[in-house]
Amino acid sequence: MQDDPKKREISIRRHFSFRLNLFFFVTFFVFSVLIVRLAILQFVEGPQLKEEEASRGSKDVLIPPIRGNIYDSSGKAIAYSTSTQSLYYTIEPGSKEDDSKALAARLHGVFQKYGDSKQALTLDKIIKNMDLEYRKNTISVPRRIKSGLTNKEIAYFMEHRDLYKGIEIVEESIRYYDDDTVSVQLVGYLKKFENGADQTKTYKGRDDNEDPLMRYLGQEDVGFDGLEMMYQDVLRGKNGLKTYPINSGGRIIGPPVVTKPEKGDSLYLTINREVQLATEQAILDQIDYLQHTSDSSKRQPMARSGYAVAMEVNTGKVIAMASMPDYDPNVWEGGRISPDDYDAIQGISLNGTIRQIPGPYKDDKEVSKLPSSLVPLGSTQKPLTVLIGLNEKLFTTSTTWNDNGSFYYGKEGVHRVRIGNAKGHAYGLLDPAKAIAKSSNPWMAKMVGNELYIRHGDEGVDIWDKYEKMFGLGVLTESGLPGESAGFINYYEEMKAGSSQSALVQASFGQQGRYTTLQLAQYTSMLANKGKRMKPQFVSMIKDAEGNVVQTFKPEVLNTVDFPEAYWNELKRGMSQVNVAVLNGAAYTVERKTGTSQQVVGGKTIDNSVFIAYAPANNPRIAVAVVMPYGGFGADAAAPVARKILDAYDYEIGMNGVPKKPKTSANANANQADGTDNGTNAANSGAANE
Repeated sequence: MQDDPKKREISIRRHFSFRLNLFFFVTFFVFSVLIVRLAILQFVEGPQLKEEEASRGSKDVLIPPIRGNIYDSSGKAIAYSTSTQSLYYTIEPGSKEDDSKALAARLHGVFQKYGDSKQALTLDKIIKNMDLEYRKNTISVPRRIKSGLTNKEIAYFMEHRDLYKGIEIVEESIRYYDDDTVSVQLVGYLKKFENGADQTKTYKGRDDNEDPLMRYLGQEDVGFDGLEMMYQDVLRGKNGLKTYPINSGGRIIGPPVVTKPEKGDSLYLTINREVQLATEQAILDQIDYLQHTSDSSKRQPMARSGYAVAMEVNTGKVIAMASMPDYDPNVWEGGRISPDDYDAIQGISLNGTIRQIPGPYKDDKEVSKLPSSLVPLGSTQKPLTVLIGLNEKLFTTSTTWNDNGSFYYGKEGVHRVRIGNAKGHAYGLLDPAKAIAKSSNPWMAKMVGNELYIRHGDEGVDIWDKYEKMFGLGVLTESGLPGESAGFINYYEEMKAGSSQSALVQASFGQQGRYTTLQLAQYTSMLANKGKRMKPQFVSMIKDAEGNVVQTFKPEVLNTVDFPEAYWNELKRGMSQVNVAVLNGAAYTVERKTGTSQQVVGGKTIDNSVFIAYAPANNPRIAVAVVMPYGGFGADAAAPVARKILDAYDYEIGMNGVPKKPKTSANANANQADGTDNGTNAANSGAANE
């Protein structure tokens, strides 16, 4: 039976209507979902997705490292760094000086109210730190106003940032130096890397190191002399790192990932603080004595400086090294120095025990009248002169020659030259030891200088030079200190200008070479240990930030001189007889040699005071060299300083390895210092004249 067409049509329309409705419903649902999703993308996820779309990576900001410390032999800090919060001020273009001074007054009030009273700054100091006259910095360079901010100061400035234009708080590492100014020129100082690199080229290229943690930063301080420079890589440490996420516009879009800076390793020096301070004070006291003594025969108004080195004979450890006067290295705070401060330390900021410096002076006219820190050895040359003569078989230990007060060399007439003794002395019959003891110039000239010329002619100068350098004179001590001088040898110049005879004769009693005090100490230690030239050591060990020992140092022999025992005994016998009244009554035995070197300075012949010694005589532990330019006779100026150094060494360390200082006496240092200082004039009044 066929279906009714009408019913079929109705059924088809009903199904079509259902399908159409279903289609419209599905379409509506899909569009609704799309609209909701678009709304979510637009209003909810849109900002985040936009940032992610624009994001292009990260930005690294390097944090300067914290420098390792420098300690004396007892472990007390000489130079140390601390991480601190500092207040910096940047002068805004167009600002007036009166506005800056008004800001300084407001800062002064804040510091007084919220700061530590122990670190209080005066208003004048704040204005000076602002450097309104651009004496230390250009306008764009931030000026450090105050370091070591308290939490209250930090909180105040953070809360009132808008009220203090140009002010910024910076976390940084600050270098401080001991107020006692311990061995200042040996330790050295710091300057900004951007300045130091331009001036010395020492750190050239270190600002583009592939390892960002080792890259040098323009705002960091670097070693710029002394141990600070010599051990720069040890002390420096590693940079810290802040890694910020940034967008394509360079904006920071999130918190940083921080890698903290690593503190550098620390140096533990061979310098004994108390011996060092005693050495420094002894030189200053002696300068004052020479300038103001009522004894006209010893008064030296032009004596301005003094240099001393105390070095252990068998280890090379430098116990004291003083270049005086010194200064407060904290003037370099922030890695820069004002012209006024720089002028005040010119002539004394560098280490005069290892290089040529003029000492304190007012102007160029005055400095031309002063000897430098490098002076001829004078009679301190004579122990080596005798050794040369003995080893070259020019005479024996029993050979004698009559010193009648004069020795002549050169052709008769205008070229005839007389060599005499101080004050015209004639010492009579002298053997080698007695010639050292009496410090006979004619004996040295006749028996060594002239005899070398007679036997070897011009080659005699080369022979002389060989021995000088074997004993460290005219060559570097190999200490490694930046700027060390090898000294100045003049005998080759005299050979060319005059004759080899003149060069050898003049050199025999110490007038043909100018050497450093450190060279003189190294040479003296060779006389004491019978021929071992020890490398000077300033650092006994290096420790990391956790206190672990990462490096130690052993004695290092640079070269040896092999002479018969009889020669060394003859030397000892002579040095033990040198008349130095200031050593009378010492609790230890001393071998010594005075020296008075003549030098033409500013058209005038002057006397420089030189002295060497080692003790105790039979088992030497310490060698001392002292140079007092323009000081007069060696026994008058340099020897009293050496006595105080030896006394301090015996008291603090002990000539037999056991300190004389009582372990339980709280006032031992003060008592010893007073007793030593009070003996200055008495010691000088009885000194011998060489």
